[in-house]
Amino acid sequence: MDRFDAMRIFTRVAERRSFTLAAEDLGLPRSTVTDAVKSLERRLGVRLLQRTTRHVAPTLDGEAYHQRCLAILADVEDAEGAFAGCKPQGQLRIDVHGTLARRFVLPGLPGFLETYPDITLLMTEGDRLADLVREGIDCVLRVGEPRDTDMIGRRVALLDEVTLASPGYIARHGRPERLADLDDGHRMVGFHSSATGAVLPLEFPEDGEVRAITLPRVITVNAAESYVAAARLGLGLIQVPRYHVEAALAAGELIEILPDHPPKPTPVSLLYPRTRQLSPRVRVFADWLTAEFARARSG
Repeated sequence: MDRFDAMRIFTRVAERRSFTLAAEDLGLPRSTVTDAVKSLERRLGVRLLQRTTRHVAPTLDGEAYHQRCLAILADVEDAEGAFAGCKPQGQLRIDVHGTLARRFVLPGLPGFLETYPDITLLMTEGDRLADLVREGIDCVLRVGEPRDTDMIGRRVALLDEVTLASPGYIARHGRPERLADLDDGHRMVGFHSSATGAVLPLEFPEDGEVRAITLPRVITVNAAESYVAAARLGLGLIQVPRYHVEAALAAGELIEILPDHPPKPTPVSLLYPRTRQLSPRVRVFADWLTAEFARARSG
């Protein structure tokens, strides 16, 4: 095993805090991973990892060596990627919103994997900001303004938002035509944000500024699918990206209201850890993803 392979193994163990998980990520026997780290420690003459029966963590020397390894491995990948015939390879671990993945990511993936046949994808679904380093994830695709300063974000799209109500809701409460009408007995479905810990207000542009309006609510949820379902049942007004409700709009199950005051578009960003340089795998995925969003929206 050469030094670069040993560095890759060590960095994965240090990040995953586990020999077993690192071995699974790399597709290697656990014994190979353990032996590689031991050989590395013998060659360097220092202990890189503190091991207990339940926990693995880098020592101070291990933390310093981990950072050096990340820089060296990134330089190696960049150097190899500079040649026209050398394409990124290896496993790319991403975490995405499920509806976002099914609408914008999955349809074009066959083309991406045909262009980069040596990349394999491991895709998980979630709506939280995962601990990328600890969980071995390379990048996450998230909707909304990035709030985590420990991550670097690349904006890949802006999604149009709409304000919606069901026909049943409009029949009972009326259809607001102006923002002032919202004060006349209207209510909203609350959405509890995992990022802020608060219920998100409805937001409308007015006189060059964004006006946040919080209406009474009889239900508050924390999942996108439940948010839309509650609106379809007539439980209140909601604001969501248009792509998420295209079918419901076409079927008349939801109706756009206050079209003269559309919410500001919502950014979609690809986030990766600040402690890692952008790998060629993530770079080509980000470039492809940006083009895929543009193609999907124009179509």
